[in-house]
Amino acid sequence: MTAIDTGAEELLADLDEGVLTLTLNRPQARNAMGGGMTTALAAQLAAAELDPAVKCIVLTGAGKAFCAGGDVKGMAARGDGTVGDNTIDGAIHRQRLNQRATAGKLFKMPKPTLAALPGAAAGAGLSLALACDMRIMSSDAIMTTAFAKVGFSGDYGGTYFLTQLVGSAKARELYYLSGRVSAEEALRLGLTNWVCAPEDFAARTREIALSLAQGPTVAFRYMKENLNRAMGGDVDDCLDLEATHHVHCGQTADHREAAKAFVDKRTPVFTGR
Repeated sequence: MTAIDTGAEELLADLDEGVLTLTLNRPQARNAMGGGMTTALAAQLAAAELDPAVKCIVLTGAGKAFCAGGDVKGMAARGDGTVGDNTIDGAIHRQRLNQRATAGKLFKMPKPTLAALPGAAAGAGLSLALACDMRIMSSDAIMTTAFAKVGFSGDYGGTYFLTQLVGSAKARELYYLSGRVSAEEALRLGLTNWVCAPEDFAARTREIALSLAQGPTVAFRYMKENLNRAMGGDVDDCLDLEATHHVHCGQTADHREAAKAFVDKRTPVFTGR
């Protein structure tokens, strides 16, 4: 395992066997997005996208929470939750850049992303989790939009991701009423892919991440683009893109290895080529 200096105490990073684990590290504040966390997260995601050693990204939180979202205490101290020391236009531009560099990057980067929730994901923290390709939750973790409770409309793409996952009516309910969604309910709604006991959470997360890191990298890149395009694209565009990517995958060493392994009745060894 190689520890990575993120330049911020609020974000930890390590790379092990192709799995980059990014840990939001403000456990005393339930990993609320304060300090240098957002800037450091954006920098690490930008680097990971281009680093061939990174095959999969796991986003998680230190301690007993995933991420409580924005630092509401800090907002209360400033008296303004959005502008701070900036103009309104400047604050909007900064927010747009931050969102695209974090939630947007998790969603668009051509590598599998997995959110691992040891505990609560709320507000923008939930948005970051939903931006990932998949989610795993400890059985005692919960999700909540929380925005209505603090007079916000929502950020970091949560309205988009939640609507895609559960449909418009349910997304509106979860935003307007800010109810708590248990891990089992999240599994039923399709908001999480796996739920496991707290004592099994770390091992199961590692197992899934390694499976992704050891998979066919080129095919995953194309799969992700296909799936993202399918969320809002025309069916003919989706069919054409699938055809292009499918033929490209057929030319890879990973495909040839997998076909041979199938005949040999063994597990393929992917190399990302």
